[in-house]
Amino acid sequence: MTKTTRRPDPTLNPPQRSEFIGGGPLARHAMAYVLAGGRGSRLLELTDRRAKPAVYFGGKSRIIDFALSNALNSGVRRISVATQYKAHSLIRHLQRGWNFFRPERNETFDILPASQRISETAWYLGTADAVYQNIDIIEDYDPKYMIILAGDHIYKMDYEVMLQQHVASGADVTIGCLEVPRMEATGFGVMHIDEANNILSFMEKPKDPPAMPGKPESALASMGIYVFETKFLIDQLRRDFADPHSSRDFGKDIIPFIVKNGKAVAHHFSQSCVRSQKENGAYWRDVGTVDAYWAANIDLTDVVPELDLYDRNWPIWTFGEITPPAKFVHDSIERRGLATASLVSGGCIVSGSHVHRSLLFTGVHVHSYSNVDHAVILPYVTVNRGSRLKNCVIDRGVTIPEGLIVGEDAVEDERRFRRSENGICLITQPMIDRLG
Repeated sequence: MTKTTRRPDPTLNPPQRSEFIGGGPLARHAMAYVLAGGRGSRLLELTDRRAKPAVYFGGKSRIIDFALSNALNSGVRRISVATQYKAHSLIRHLQRGWNFFRPERNETFDILPASQRISETAWYLGTADAVYQNIDIIEDYDPKYMIILAGDHIYKMDYEVMLQQHVASGADVTIGCLEVPRMEATGFGVMHIDEANNILSFMEKPKDPPAMPGKPESALASMGIYVFETKFLIDQLRRDFADPHSSRDFGKDIIPFIVKNGKAVAHHFSQSCVRSQKENGAYWRDVGTVDAYWAANIDLTDVVPELDLYDRNWPIWTFGEITPPAKFVHDSIERRGLATASLVSGGCIVSGSHVHRSLLFTGVHVHSYSNVDHAVILPYVTVNRGSRLKNCVIDRGVTIPEGLIVGEDAVEDERRFRRSENGICLITQPMIDRLG
């Protein structure tokens, strides 16, 4: 078992340990509210049938499992998930994998689909509205703190540390922030802070991001993680709802208003990032494009990956599907079932084929004389004989026809499939069906 630690950045002032409420950690008095309604259109056909938080990741998990696992491992026992876009597979996953909370232990897990609770014509109009429309449910549970989370990022974080900073600083809102190279921050919401981590201004996707104090080449980007006292948050949501010009969004409306009129404080991810002894950096990924999604999954095949999924002290909880062990069959010179530098999940059969630097999700069958290289293959894909697949992502349930070659002819790949700027091919069953 590896030891899990939080390694704070020594250049930052660590948050003071706050007073516990009633002798327990602050997380026990908090609700985690996960915003999981986004489509994730940059993932193209991967989100044709599912919301981005429901997209598979890492061999057996879904993207949303990381935010939910962080909450659970941090000690939060009240969790709500707001869903909207094509939510069936996400809701089904949450019902199967996250149904172990017990009300008699003051634990709750609520799935909150957009259901026109405020108006018969309005769904969730923005991230803030997805919370506003469920204020009555939040007030029934009466948590002292609210942790607002995005459900579509890959990272490990102890929210208790952020809660402690929030209380110790007396902030109206504490915003989780990630240090990034300054000119790479143009696609984020960026915080301009002083040396005490007070947020002076908030800019959405600025062309010239402000530098961090003492770090002219770095900027502080919002992670979409916010901590509020519940009563204060509800007051702000009601104020915002009364504004006819508001877009009902945290990043565009709620946060800029508080930065201008209240006290907003930045929380540095490096202070609460959870790492095992095998992890060196503060790992956070937005796998919002096909290239980023492919790269983050393939990175897991490294000898020592940047993200340690084997850390038993901070497990990534998910739906544990019952499957037989992975199986490798045939052992002749030209027909040997083997996998090298790869992750192969339960229920997979590699029959007389070679899988290299690839990630196979549950139930993938690779038939004889095939070669799979740098591929991310989602559950229950069948790769028929003699196929050569390289640099690709294959959607769930696809049947690859015998002898298909992908990744060797860019022009042919682009004609048949969805090919990214970096040469990664996304393959779905409708694309295969069009091949005739």
